[in-house]
Amino acid sequence: MDIVWFKRDLRVDDHAPLASAAAAAGGRVIPLYILEPDLWSQPDMSRRHYDFLGECLTELDGRLAALGHPLVLRVGDAVEVLSRLCAAHGITRIRTHQETWNHWTYDRDRRVLAWARAQGIEIIEEQQFGVHRRLSSRRGWAGRWDGMMEAPVTPPPVALAPTSMDSDPWPDPERLGLGPADCPQRQPGGRQAGLERMSSFFATRGNSYRFTMSSPVTAAASCSRLSPYLAFGVLSMREVWQESRRQKAGLAGRPPEERRGWSPSIRSFESRLHWHCHFIQKLEDEPGAEFRSFHSAYRTLDKSHGQADAFLAAWQQGRTGYPLVDACMRSLAATGWLTFRMRAMVMSFAAYHLWLDWRAPALHLARQFTDYEPGIHYSQCQMQSGITGINTIRIYNPLKQSQEQDPEGRFIRRWLPELAEMPTGLIHTPWAKPEAAPDYPSPLVEERAARRRAADAMFALRKSRAHASEAAVVVERHGSRNSRGFVSDRNPPNRQRAPARRGSQNQMELDL
Repeated sequence: MDIVWFKRDLRVDDHAPLASAAAAAGGRVIPLYILEPDLWSQPDMSRRHYDFLGECLTELDGRLAALGHPLVLRVGDAVEVLSRLCAAHGITRIRTHQETWNHWTYDRDRRVLAWARAQGIEIIEEQQFGVHRRLSSRRGWAGRWDGMMEAPVTPPPVALAPTSMDSDPWPDPERLGLGPADCPQRQPGGRQAGLERMSSFFATRGNSYRFTMSSPVTAAASCSRLSPYLAFGVLSMREVWQESRRQKAGLAGRPPEERRGWSPSIRSFESRLHWHCHFIQKLEDEPGAEFRSFHSAYRTLDKSHGQADAFLAAWQQGRTGYPLVDACMRSLAATGWLTFRMRAMVMSFAAYHLWLDWRAPALHLARQFTDYEPGIHYSQCQMQSGITGINTIRIYNPLKQSQEQDPEGRFIRRWLPELAEMPTGLIHTPWAKPEAAPDYPSPLVEERAARRRAADAMFALRKSRAHASEAAVVVERHGSRNSRGFVSDRNPPNRQRAPARRGSQNQMELDL
């Protein structure tokens, strides 16, 4: 009998460890989820993540029960839980998916692997995303991604053999220090909700995706909204990719006007599926990216100033005096989601205009995003803070973004009720008529001056030859490739297949 250890792969469809275990042991498996209290005490975890997880596990339990064996929930340290189960049932093999998540889970996996090796327990880790362990070079990465996504979806087992095993009670979130529910408009968890969103995206919502995904006015409806379901693994990346491929193939039979909308939208959507794994691969190859910049020149950048704490609090609360920034932060608090451009803008504003060290805003956003995926999150936070050393320094102008992305102030008025009656001509610059909005704060900083100071400081760091030399190393390690060399992180990898080279260190090359 094998243990199948579920982590962020909360499904029975396209689940290779579950299918392999059931086939090898005649359906005799222990489907296990370990609720680890220490994980939930980490500074990047929040109540909205916990509630979403609970909904996913409830549905997974039902699916497994229908196959013959409900989910077994254990609360505690992973090594202790696995040790007790293996001893009690004579188990010598654990099957699970590879996980590239936050640093706490990286350290936990190191402990589990060391324990298993000492006890003679075999751990088989299957690849879940297009992320590769022990990758010595990014050359050929895109081709391997394609190969995995085009492979057949793994069907669920026909049946699981029942055993008499009890589960621990689900811990109250207050016991874990998570506090009250704080995300009233959060997306519901579970596979069914994810399938419904994928279906509606390809049926109607995604038709204008390419052209409406940037504006907060339209993005919530036109974006796929699949990110939390991929982050918790209730949908597999392969399932989503193959559904997109089917929809793309079906465009040939649609009227020309429909093809004109859907073709660029599906193309843009698929490029973001590539980006998903491209960015997680960075964290797999360099786990320390959660805490330190990819380029060492920025690790000693001093952003301390007397107003830093007050600026951070105002930014978190949506009280910076810049309407679109504040509307985004308040919307995020209530819904757990923002479209990509707005995520980039609020992080850029915190790092440049408010001159805050990137780590504190990154942790706050991690707690706010229901779809928090560390590999994507920390790479993006570094990129939007200008500290990767290889990406263009792009300082978002919040006034320009406001005027372009919400010209009539619809999104702003929805989330900033104190500006609801502000004339459209002043909705982006309420400080021009402060008496019309007495409850709305004045801007924390003067936009142009703050942007100029930040740009001067950041570009000064890039002038040295040493900076360029190390930047080349970062590109070699983390940049995606095409047949002409490197491509930007803003462009999807192509299908180029080049030989791998040896030599890099990565997450799971463990010195045990």
